[in-house]
Amino acid sequence: MRTTVGIIGAGPAGLLLARLLHRAGIDSVVLESRDRAYVEHRQRAGILEQGTVDVLRAAGAGERMDREGLRHDGIELRFDRRRHRVDFPGLTGGRSVMVYAQTEVCKDLIALHIEEGGPLLFEAEALAVEGAEGGRPRIRFRHQGREDVLECDYAVGCDGFWGVSRKAFPAALSRTFERVYPYAWLGILADVAPSHDELVYARHDRGFALLSMRSPSVSRLYLQVPADAKADDWSDEEIWDELERRFETDDDWRLERGPITQKSVTPMRSFVHEPMRHGRLFLAGDAAHIVPPTGAKGLNLAVGDVVTLARALAHEKETGSAELLDAYSATCLRRVWQAERFSYDMTTMLHPAPDATPFDARLQLARLDRIAASRAAGTDLAEAYTGFPLDG
Repeated sequence: MRTTVGIIGAGPAGLLLARLLHRAGIDSVVLESRDRAYVEHRQRAGILEQGTVDVLRAAGAGERMDREGLRHDGIELRFDRRRHRVDFPGLTGGRSVMVYAQTEVCKDLIALHIEEGGPLLFEAEALAVEGAEGGRPRIRFRHQGREDVLECDYAVGCDGFWGVSRKAFPAALSRTFERVYPYAWLGILADVAPSHDELVYARHDRGFALLSMRSPSVSRLYLQVPADAKADDWSDEEIWDELERRFETDDDWRLERGPITQKSVTPMRSFVHEPMRHGRLFLAGDAAHIVPPTGAKGLNLAVGDVVTLARALAHEKETGSAELLDAYSATCLRRVWQAERFSYDMTTMLHPAPDATPFDARLQLARLDRIAASRAAGTDLAEAYTGFPLDG
C-alpha cells in the first residue's frame, strides 16, 4: 500500500489532519487500531477553543457542532464560598469556547472522511514505524489477521501516549519532561440538567470540583480524589454529597442531582516529548504531549499540531520548500509549553495537595483573589482558556 501521508490513529488529531490534507489535495491513509464504535464512543475532552471551532467550520465539519454545541462566554471560579465570573468576550475581544464532546467531533470527521476522503482502516494495528530517516517511511501494521506495510512520503503519529510512533525516535534524540500529580479526577456523567449555564471551577479545602456538561440534559462533573482512588470506592450518594460540599456558596445556588450513568478516574500528569519530528516522522497530539485536564487543552493542542502540519505539507506541495516542515517541532512546542504552563497554573491554583500547608492554601486563595480583582490577571486567564494562536 502506498500514500503520501500515513497517519496512525483515528482520534480527532488523525481525523482532522486527514480532512485538512484532503482539502489541500494531498492523499493519506489512516490506520486505527480500534473499531469504529469504540472511536465514536470513548469519552474524552468536551471544550473546544475558539481556534478549534474556527478550524472545524473551515474544514466543513462544523454544521452539527454549530447546531448542537453549547457556546460558552465565560467560566465561574468558586472559592471561599464566593463566586467570580470570567467574561471571555469582554476580556479577549470577542473570543469564546464551545462545549461539544470529542466523541461528536470524531463522529462528524469519520462521516466526512468515509464520504469524501481516502482510506480509513479500523482495527488496523500499527506495529512499527521504520525508515523515518530516509525518503520513504514504512508503517508496518496488522489488519484482518495479516501483516501489511504502508509506504509513505511522511508518517504522522497521532496514536496517543502508548502508541508506537514515539518509540521510533532514537533515544539519543529524545528528551522528555514530566510531572505526575498526587491526585486524580473522579468523573461522572449524570442524566440531569446542568446546575449552571457555564463551567464552574471550585477550589475547596476538601479538594477541587468541576461542574461541566455534555448537553442541556446531561451533566459532566468531577471531584479531586487521591491518585490511587478507584471509581467503585464512591457510592452515588457519596459523590453527590461531596460535590455539594465543594460547590457551596453563600447565596441560594443549589446543585441538582440525577442518575449517574458513568464513573471513571482520570490520572493527572504533564508530559512533553522533544522534538516532535524525526526525519519524515511527525508526532501530534497525545503522542507528543499530555496536559492535566484542568485547562481543557489536550484536544485543542492536538488541533494546533495538525493545523501546523497540514499547512506545512501544503506549503511543500505548492512551493517545493520544506521550510515550514523543518520548523514544525519548534512551532508546535512554543504553543505546547504555553499550554503546559497554563494547565499547570490552573491545576496548582485549584487543587489542594495532600501535603499542603495553611500557607499553601492562603497562596491559592490569593491567586484567585488576584484574578477576581485585576482585569489584567483575568485577561491572562481568558486569553489562555479560549486558546493560543494557531498561526505559530
